[in-house]
Amino acid sequence: MKNRMSPFAAAMLAVSLTLGVAGCAVTSGQSTVGQYVDDATITTRVKARMAKDPQVSAMRIEVNTLNGVVQLAGFATSEAERAEAARIVREVPDVKDVRNNIVVRPAQ
Repeated sequence: MKNRMSPFAAAMLAVSLTLGVAGCAVTSGQSTVGQYVDDATITTRVKARMAKDPQVSAMRIEVNTLNGVVQLAGFATSEAERAEAARIVREVPDVKDVRNNIVVRPAQ
């Protein structure tokens, strides 16, 4: 007697395999799932440190990380805030480089 999978079980297996593969997708430019996780960790650490810093507005600054390179974008109200944001990033473990694209626009 041969073991055969029911059509329902086969369908469920196909769905779970599809979801499992889709759940492991890596962002373009990243070589591994591990690198994606590392980049997400760096981004989270940067955002948390910015949120604690009274000189930097974490709400106006966007943080993206790809292969350990952190890109900052958004607006600062002074050059000091822009510089402080970059300094914060440089102190986060595993950051390889900082691309500071923050634009200084004085508060109105």
